[in-house]
Amino acid sequence: MNYIELKLTINPDFTDIFMAELGEIGFESFTEESYGLNAYIIDDLFSETAVDEIMERYLGMTPISYSYSTLEKQNWNETWEKSYHPISVNGLVQVRASFHEPDPSHQYDIVINPKMSFGTGHHETTAMMLGIQGTQLAAQHQGKKVLDVGSGTGILAIMAAKLGASYVSAFDIEEWAAENAKENAQLNQCEDVVAVRQGTIEDEPLDQYDLVLANINRNILMRDIPQYVQFMKPQAYLVVSGFYEHDIQDIETVAQAVGLTKIFTDTKNQWASVVFQLG
Repeated sequence: MNYIELKLTINPDFTDIFMAELGEIGFESFTEESYGLNAYIIDDLFSETAVDEIMERYLGMTPISYSYSTLEKQNWNETWEKSYHPISVNGLVQVRASFHEPDPSHQYDIVINPKMSFGTGHHETTAMMLGIQGTQLAAQHQGKKVLDVGSGTGILAIMAAKLGASYVSAFDIEEWAAENAKENAQLNQCEDVVAVRQGTIEDEPLDQYDLVLANINRNILMRDIPQYVQFMKPQAYLVVSGFYEHDIQDIETVAQAVGLTKIFTDTKNQWASVVFQLG
């Protein structure tokens, strides 16, 4: 299985917008470069027409140039190792690859070898989710059951385990993402707490959780928040991200309709995260 690499030269102000747009048509991983953005998609899912349609919508807003190349899977590690660097979230947690040294100044250390999965902490939405987990909702993890929806690399599930969760169920629709999350759980020695599988919310075994985490795009959240509530205990928390500030009201409207109350909002570079609590 090979990947298509899209090299996109754009104004840096549009980087996050293009990441969101390309994510909607199947691009799975991104690296920010001095000239703009590199985006990656499995070759079987690639549609040049779909990419062209996105570019045409923004041609009047920013100069755009782009090109494609085929990247063999075995070369991916070399690509992301060159661009991957450790990050610090609120000075509380360091996210790093296995080839980086830990930083003892951080209370929590998470090792993520992402391969093609989303969720290294570099994107604003992941960083905000980690920050909320480690600050506002830190106590809500201890001895609690957590559900991680669309887990990607498993980074949020691993953070939940490090915060003392007794059990974390994590799933992703992509088989390679679920495999990557399992590998990362082992790297962080929390595979006994974090259970990872391939699937969706529709086939998740019904259970009751104290905390549900969902860093997915707006459309999926709008559709699935009513289903998430079926997995939540009374007074449980739902933390969502993956959408822009201007989408908060739409997300809140759906949440309120199923008995959720907004209790906290965070924003970063126009991206948003919201914490809800079930009545």
